Parts: sequence; structure tokens; C-alpha cells
Amino acid sequence: MIDILKRNNVRQLGHGDQTMVLAHGFGCDQNVWRHLIHAFQHKYRLVLFDYVGAGQSDLSSYESVRYSSLDGYALDILEIFETLGLKDVIFIGHSVSSMIGARAAISNPAYFSKLVFVAPSPCYINDDQYTGGMERHDIEGLFNMMDSNYLGWSSAMAPLIMGNTDKPELSDELASNFCATDPDIAREFARVTFLSDNREDLRKLKVPSLTLQCSNDILAPLEVGYYIQKNTFQSTLVILEATGHCPHLSAPDETITAISTYISRH
Repeated sequence: MIDILKRNNVRQLGHGDQTMVLAHGFGCDQNVWRHLIHAFQHKYRLVLFDYVGAGQSDLSSYESVRYSSLDGYALDILEIFETLGLKDVIFIGHSVSSMIGARAAISNPAYFSKLVFVAPSPCYINDDQYTGGMERHDIEGLFNMMDSNYLGWSSAMAPLIMGNTDKPELSDELASNFCATDPDIAREFARVTFLSDNREDLRKLKVPSLTLQCSNDILAPLEVGYYIQKNTFQSTLVILEATGHCPHLSAPDETITAISTYISRH
């Protein structure tokens, strides 16, 4: 029997009748939610975790076959929910966790009350009338760099992904997170992340959602936010003044205000 809470380094904090689950993005761990923890722990029960391969998760639990698609990660989330007996959850996912959460909510919508997507993208690759932000050959180039020099990739990509050059400490933190992730797992997770196409999933989603789109994000251009809003059931779009791909770190106050406003009105 797998100890699911140990596998994903699950932590529970805060007080409240409703549960808020915070799911980090690629190359990060649950520590990226520290600003939201401070803001929400007095009103909500918070559940945080690390995907297998990140943070203090159990690396021995990683299976390439299970995690060869986003469904393996979505299954982890559902197993955490089941283990803790969660219901009526407000799920907040950053980047790829937005679509992981969407997959979990499609599979078992009864667990969820609301979804909050922070800098999401259902597909990163440009395709005919769809703007994902990158060409296939650009992504293949990133994979090749990861394969040949993961540490170099980490230090080069972190400032581009984080943006906010006036806050170099944030880029340093992201680079450190990348470097702390098991490189073999990170390379596989990167391929799953950037090659997944979840556009059709948006139409299957029956749980109301909020999309927080940054005004300038190299991984998720504005067109992505408008696409999600147009193609998703009960979708609310908020364009943040924040730039970069990690507004919960670079602009926590604006991010927290947007989430709080949405929750209070829906």
C-alpha cells in the first residue's frame, strides 16, 4: 500500500470549513505558494503537496509509464483528495497544474467547487488558427538543451520564464527550484507539459473556473487566456498587470486580490 501523503509530501494548514488545494507548476514545489498561504490560511483549510520528483516527494514512487501523460499527475491529485476525504474544493493550479486540475475535475467533478488557473495553457504550440506561443521546433530545441545541459538550461530559462528583471532574486529562486528537481524526471515532465494538447478538455469541463492571465508571459500569451474563456464552461478571465509566468511570486498581492474577488462573487 502506497503512503499517498508521504509520496506527495502532503501538508495541511489553516482553518476553515472549505478546503483550498494549491498545485505547483513544472520545476517548482509547494514553497512557491507561501504568499497565498499567508493570505488564505486564516479562512481556509489549505492542502499543499509536491508532485513526484519535486520538493520533498518520494522519488522512489516515480514511474515513467504512469507519468507519461498529465493523467498520471491528475490521478495523484484525486488520490490525495480521496485519502483526505476532501469535497467542495477550491483548486488553484499554476501553469501545467491548471490542465492537470482540469483533467482531474473532468474525471471526478464532485470533488471540486471552483478551479483557479494561474498562467495556464491548454496547448503551448501554435497551430493554424490557435496561438500557443511557441513553434514545435522551438520546443524541440528546449528539450535538446535540457538533455545535453540541464543545469545550463535551468539558469538560462529561469529569467525568461520569471520575467521581472527588476527582481533577480525571483529568477534565482526559480533556477534553484529547477536544479533541485531530479533531472531525469524533469526532462520527462517537460515533454509531457509542453507536448500536451488539452484544448478539447476545456469543452468537457463542468466546474466553474477563473483564469489569471499575465499581461506579458512568454509561455502563455494573451491569446491563450481569451481562448480558454471562449471555450470553457462558466469561465472568468482576469488579465493581470503582472508580467512573467509566476504572478503568485512576482505580484502576490494582485494575484491574491483577483482570487479573493472571484471566490467572493461566485
